[in-house]
Amino acid sequence: MTTLPLIVLIFLLFPVFSLDAKPPSSPIATGIDHIVAVVNDDVIVLSELNNRIRTVQMELQQGSAASPSNAKLRKQVLKRLILDRLQLQKAKNAGIQIDDERLNQMVASIAEKNRLSLNQFREILETDGYKFSVFRENIREQLMIREIQKRRVANRVQVTDREIDNYLSKPGSKQEREYHLAHILISVRDSADIAEVTAARRKAEQVIGQINAGENFAKLAITMSDGQKALEGGDLGWRKEKQLPSLFADAVPDMEPGEVSDPLLSTSGFHIVKLIDVRGNQRHIITQTKVRHILLRTDEMISDTDAEIRLEQLRERIVQGEDFEELAKSHSNDNASAIKGGNLGWVSPGEMVPKFEQAINKLGPMEVSPPFRSQFGWHIAQVIDRRKYDGTEKVRRAKARGEIRKRKIEEQLRAWLTQLRDEAYVEYRLEEFQVQ
Repeated sequence: MTTLPLIVLIFLLFPVFSLDAKPPSSPIATGIDHIVAVVNDDVIVLSELNNRIRTVQMELQQGSAASPSNAKLRKQVLKRLILDRLQLQKAKNAGIQIDDERLNQMVASIAEKNRLSLNQFREILETDGYKFSVFRENIREQLMIREIQKRRVANRVQVTDREIDNYLSKPGSKQEREYHLAHILISVRDSADIAEVTAARRKAEQVIGQINAGENFAKLAITMSDGQKALEGGDLGWRKEKQLPSLFADAVPDMEPGEVSDPLLSTSGFHIVKLIDVRGNQRHIITQTKVRHILLRTDEMISDTDAEIRLEQLRERIVQGEDFEELAKSHSNDNASAIKGGNLGWVSPGEMVPKFEQAINKLGPMEVSPPFRSQFGWHIAQVIDRRKYDGTEKVRRAKARGEIRKRKIEEQLRAWLTQLRDEAYVEYRLEEFQVQ
C-alpha cells in the first residue's frame, strides 16, 4: 500500500495553533454506521473514529513517537473528534463558509508541498483508501476551524510594550554576542618620536592596502605582526563582547564579518583587526530610505489618466528646479505628510506597500520617480537619502512580541476549548462497540 505523504498527515492532524483540537474525518465506509458519541444535536459515527485512528497511527509510524495502547488511542482520538465537532458547530453558527476557490487553492498547495501534481496527489490518496472528495471536505472543515479560532481567540489577543519589556528583562533572554577576531600589531617603542610613530602608521596603512588588494591576512600576520599570536596567523579566537579590549570595543561591534579595521593606536603601537565572524545575538543591519511623495487620489472628478498627467506635470516642475516640499504642501492628498512637505521620514524594508517600495528602490538620491499607482492612489516619490540602520533591537522586540502572542493564543485557545466542552451536551457510546 502506498504511504500517505507525511505532510498530509500533519496537515490533517494539526490546526493553525497546534493544540489538542484536530480537524475531523468524515466517514468513508458505506452502509449502517454505529454512533459512538452524541455532540449537542450532532453525532460522531464509528467509521469517522476508525478513519481518524488509522490516520493517527500512520503518522505515529512515520514519526518517532511511541504508539499508545489501542484503548488509550481510541479514547484520545474520540475526545479530539468531539472538540472538532464543537468548533465546527460554532463556525457554522457564526456563518463561516469556505468557498470552493479557497479550498482548491489549499488542496493544490498541499500537493505542491509534496512535490506532486494534483492528479498524482489524488491517485496516492485514493490508492490508500482515502476518497478525494472526503479529503477535500476534511480540509474545508479544518479551514473553518482555523477561522473560528482566529475570530474567537487569535484576533482578540493583544501584546503590550510592558509585556515585551518584562519578557526581555528576564535572565537569559539576551544571548551575548561573540566575535572571532584576527589581529596584526605594528609596534611602536614607548619612547618613540613623532617620526617613528608616523613611519609605523604608514607601515600599518600599507599592510591594510595589501589586505584590501587580496593578500592573505594570516600570512601577513605571520610575517609582519609584532603581536603574541603572529605565528597563529594573528587569530585571537572567539571573544565575548565584554571581553574585548577597550581599544577594540569601539570598533568591532560596528564591523561586518570579513571587514578589516583602520589602524587603531594604543601605547603599544598600531593594531589592525579583522572580524572573521559573529555569533550569538546577531545584529540586523538594514538599508533605510528617507523619502517624500506627492499623492493624488482618484474619484468621480479625477480619473486615473487625470491623476497621472497632473503628477507628470508636477514631476517636470520639480526636475526644472521647483521645490518638492512646496508642491507637496499645495497638491498632495496625503494630509499627514503634506504639511511636512511630503516627507515620510526614514522607512525600512516592508513598511511601505509593495508598489511604493518597488518604485523607490529604483531611485537614486534626489531622483524623482515617474507617476506610479498603489492601492492608495497615484504617487510621485523622491529619495532624499539612504543609510545603514541597526535594526537589531527592533527585530528583537518583534521576535519577543511573536513569542508572547503565541503563548497567549495557546493559553486562551485552551481555555476556550475547555469552555466549549464544559457547556456542551456530550454522550459517549463508545464502549458499546468493538473498534476494529
